[in-house]
Parts: sequence; structure tokens; C-alpha cells
Amino acid sequence: MYQPDKYQKNEAQYIYDFIVEHPFATFVLNGDRLLATHIPVLISGTPQNFSLYAHIANHNEQYDFLKDGAETLLIFQGAHTYISSSWYKEKDISTWDYSAIHINVKIQVQTHEELESSLEELVHKFEKAQDHPLFFKDLPKDMVEDHLPRITGFWCVPFKVEAIAKLHQGFEKDDVQSVTDHLDRKGDELSRRLSDDIKKEHGKN
Repeated sequence: MYQPDKYQKNEAQYIYDFIVEHPFATFVLNGDRLLATHIPVLISGTPQNFSLYAHIANHNEQYDFLKDGAETLLIFQGAHTYISSSWYKEKDISTWDYSAIHINVKIQVQTHEELESSLEELVHKFEKAQDHPLFFKDLPKDMVEDHLPRITGFWCVPFKVEAIAKLHQGFEKDDVQSVTDHLDRKGDELSRRLSDDIKKEHGKN
């Protein structure tokens, strides 16, 4: 990861919370070529000592290379968007603000029981906010038994974590204010989230 010093994020709690808030990750491994899949990834443990887990379909091209000890990369992406230099007091270069975490991990393939438990936790995380949640235990047993053999779950044990948040650090207060004002006026969800991130970085929240 390209990681200029002023944008680095090394705090364990920041990294843990970021993954919780942005669980849809890019899962990259080196097979016959570089292969990537976009999957939800959950975290367990503490900010100081955590592991990650996910699953892929067995007909996914990555499946043939999903072995114990395999080294892979997980990429978690936060809010991001183009920042126009026309928003500044003086002429400058346009840029792109964003936040991301790269985690190099080693794979441990899950047992059948671990996969089933992981799926139960995954469904619960995203179903609990629904008006009428349908939890894993509520799914028809024959449906679950039919689908489980078609997927493989795995643990991701981190060995290198890199985090970055490029949020207009080093800019004048007036320019930062102008950037967040423009993002707020755009009105879309991504711009609003990025504006919130910039405000938090600059102590406005």
C-alpha cells in the first residue's frame, strides 16, 4: 500500500472499527494469475488480537488455491470521491479523498461446523436490523444441507496490516470547510459519508 506518513492510521481500535463498519472486502490471491472476489468478511477477537473469516463458492476460480497456509490479501474500502480544486481559495491540484485497509493474511480452511457457525453469525449481523429478520436457524433444513457442500469457509489470520485515510490533512481550515460543504451539498450517500470522515479527522464532530 502507498502510505504517506500523514495519512497512516496505526491505531488498533481505528482498524478494528473500520472493518466492522466496512465488511464488504476484496479478497485477492495468486493462482494461475491474480484473482479477486468481492465478499463480506467478518472480524472476531479484540482490536489488539483479531482474526477474520469468510466463505466463497466452490465453483469460484479461487477455490482451487484456497489451501491452509496460503497467503492472500483483504482490501477494505471506506467512503471515497473526487475533490475538485475549484473548491479551494487558491488554484491547486484536484485530488481524491478515501480511506482503506489492506490486510495480508494466511488461510485456515474451516471445518463443516465452523462454517455453519460462521454463516449463522454472518446472517445475524445483517438480518438483525430488518423489520422481519430471517435468521440462519429459521431457514429450511434441507435448503441449508443442500447449499453447505457448495461453499467453503475459511479463517484469515493477519500477519501485516496497513491502513490509510487521506482526508485533507495539512490543508487550511477554510479549504477543509469548503470541501465538506461541497460534499454535503452533493447530497449522495457516498459524499455525505466522506464529508463525515473529513469532519471527524479535523475534529469537527
